[in-house]
Amino acid sequence: MKREQILAWMKREAEEGYRNFSASLLPEVPKERILGVRLPKLRKLAAVIVKEGCQEYLAEEPGCLFEEVMLRGMVIGADGGSFEKTAGRIRDFLPYIDNWSVCDSFCSSLKGTKEYPEKMWPFLLECLQSGETYTIRFALVMMLQYYVSEKYRKQALDLLEHMRSGEYYVRMAAAWAVSIYYIHFPEEVMEWLEHCGLEEDVWRKALQKILESRRVSPEEKDKIRKLRARGRRQ
Repeated sequence: MKREQILAWMKREAEEGYRNFSASLLPEVPKERILGVRLPKLRKLAAVIVKEGCQEYLAEEPGCLFEEVMLRGMVIGADGGSFEKTAGRIRDFLPYIDNWSVCDSFCSSLKGTKEYPEKMWPFLLECLQSGETYTIRFALVMMLQYYVSEKYRKQALDLLEHMRSGEYYVRMAAAWAVSIYYIHFPEEVMEWLEHCGLEEDVWRKALQKILESRRVSPEEKDKIRKLRARGRRQ
């Protein structure tokens, strides 16, 4: 499918109300780059492109519209394949990510990671060292989606503890990741939260996300509130 065909389809499917809604959630994306196509429709188009054969599509530049970049990530995820093929495509795609929505949706589409977690992990560690906001966020969101297990828990928390970034979307992803690890390992992560070296605002945001979660019991939330009130042990 050619870019002209894709653009024509997107313009037909665009909704002005949804465009305004999306723009309100994506302050870092100029509104003129947003058409207003709903994500389920983009996923269906991605499936069609993969079914028809996506080699030619992926060989072209993705375009600059929000939906064009989002679609590119969905196609990469839907096509799947070996780690080597997927990692190459991820590496090529990461520079095009410039907002949290494309980043997080792209991570969700990479379900093939479950087939080769050991191979993907070093790639994510490399991404964490990139210095690029959304490449780092990509690695963090991949961690919280595919690496919340006993095998990776200690290493992931250690990485989060020593992460330092002034970028808002990196810090929020780090807090989100801590909250997800807490949901799955409440006792272990609670003990860690008592004395960890997270930056203060990331630590407090992680506690807030835990308190906001419907997957955390009232009793556990009470413990988190008490921890927030007294602070960490020195």
